[in-house]
Amino acid sequence: MSDDLPTLDLPMKAYSGLSGVGQSSTRGLLTKNFAEPISIPIVSLVLHQMSTKVENNPAAKVVPDAASNLSKKEQVADMFNNIAGKYDFLNHFLSMGIDKGWRKKAIKEIGKVQPKQILDVATGTGDLAIAAAQLNPDKITGIDIAAQMLEVGKGKLKEKGLDTMIELQVGDSENLPFGDHHFDAITCAYGVRNFEHLEAGLKEMNRVMRAGGKLAILEFSRPKAFPMKQLYYFYFKYILPAFGKVVSKHSSAYSYLHESAMAFPEGEDFCKILANCGFKEANARPLTFGITTLYTATK
Repeated sequence: MSDDLPTLDLPMKAYSGLSGVGQSSTRGLLTKNFAEPISIPIVSLVLHQMSTKVENNPAAKVVPDAASNLSKKEQVADMFNNIAGKYDFLNHFLSMGIDKGWRKKAIKEIGKVQPKQILDVATGTGDLAIAAAQLNPDKITGIDIAAQMLEVGKGKLKEKGLDTMIELQVGDSENLPFGDHHFDAITCAYGVRNFEHLEAGLKEMNRVMRAGGKLAILEFSRPKAFPMKQLYYFYFKYILPAFGKVVSKHSSAYSYLHESAMAFPEGEDFCKILANCGFKEANARPLTFGITTLYTATK
């Protein structure tokens, strides 16, 4: 099969009265109000409301367990911790090994900037971070919210002798524990659809990436052409969840994979979100008849 066949509304923008028409009158009004203590909380509330953005990402509403009182982030962490021991086997078996080729394409993209510092977000058991080692960077950092997934990954790093080059640590994609402009390249494989707040995570990636850096994101997408479209839907909705449940003993993990992939804004929609989060030259490249998409962008 060829990997290169062609194949959301954005958040409401917040407008401030401190720019454009009415600038001087608005500044005068705020100055007057700030002179009165009782008006300070009112002004703060107005400014907060004006700066708040509404994120319209359908995938954010898809959770592993709709009956749970936990947040999506907490549910995703629990889910991956529960399947950590079987994750690698299921990942490679259910994708028939094609996922390794997808990762190679992502690494080839970030290799164009000759990165010395690489960040792999939602690294899981570290497969993409391990693949990036071929670029011979100074350091690769992988973060994930699922500690058990990282423990499996650390075992793999020791076996491959990569534990000095690659560091895996617990971290939140929406609040990255790194300074501005630190990384030359950032990768993420099949993790962004799990973000509770998609734009918050993408903006954090943009913040910690240097100017001229490269972003490469792999995410599932939906084939459009017959018969791949029909085969894909049948496989993802019935075969994959059933097999995943038997092997991993987790009833919802692979049903959630299908549901979240169906809801995720893909292709041009996701490219628009990347642009809204500060990235440039966002591009979507469908792979293997559109089963997955490789998104690239620069800063």
